[in-house]
Formats: sequence, C-alpha cells, structure tokens
Amino acid sequence: MLSKKQARAFFLGGTLVTFLIFIGLTIYSFSKPQDQSNSENITEAVVRGKTLWEENNCMGCHTILGEGAYYAPELTKVIERRGAGYIKAVLMTPVAWEPNGRKMVAYGFTEQEALDLIEFFDWIDDVDLNGFDTVVSPLAKDNN
Repeated sequence: MLSKKQARAFFLGGTLVTFLIFIGLTIYSFSKPQDQSNSENITEAVVRGKTLWEENNCMGCHTILGEGAYYAPELTKVIERRGAGYIKAVLMTPVAWEPNGRKMVAYGFTEQEALDLIEFFDWIDDVDLNGFDTVVSPLAKDNN
C-alpha cells in the first residue's frame, strides 16, 4: 500500500507522463508528413463545388466522408463508382427522379455548377482515408 506522499508522487508523475505523450502525439499529428487532407489540391472549382454543396443542403440527404444524412447514397468515391458523366447528368437534369422510391430533387444545375460539384467530389475522392472504406447506409446502399 502506498503512503499519501507516494500516491501523490505516483499521480503527479503519471499525469506528467500522460501529458507529455499527449503533447508529443499532437505535434506528430499536425506534422506535414501526417497531413492527409489533400489541401494542396484545392482549386477555385473545388471551393465553388463545396459552396454549392452547402447552399443546396446536399448533406440533408447524402453523406460525404461519413458525415450527413443516410437518406441517399454516400458520395465519397462517387466518381469512382458512377463516373463523372453520370454525376453530371444527375445534377443537370430538369426532372425530379425517384431511384428506388427515394426522390432526388431536380436542381437543374448549369453545366459549370455541375462541373464544380464534380471537381469537389473528385477532390474528396483523393483525401487519404487510411484504407477506410466509407460507410454506406443500408437504406442507401442499393442506390450506389
């Protein structure tokens, strides 16, 4: 059994070691070789696509990088799964459509807006996910 003095020293020593490990891992996480954000490839088109994504509340139905709603398909790696031509056609269609009973709003984006969103999706596709395969909702899986 530890005395009060020994217990205090053990607690303070453990706290200090844990704090130093935390600081070291934080510095390591923010170092350039650990950067997996793909931020060096952000272009004006990517920014415009992200703005369109936010302004049209796409996250209200879709997920991207696992974040968002599970009503519609996950859009991380969507360019790989469907191709840019398909995505462009979906974004530019003037008619609402209902794949598998889920209604997709007909935004009727212009060609430039569709290309900007495709650039955003393409940029997202290049983010290093450490081999993690994006989670797809069972409800949205059949729409992928």
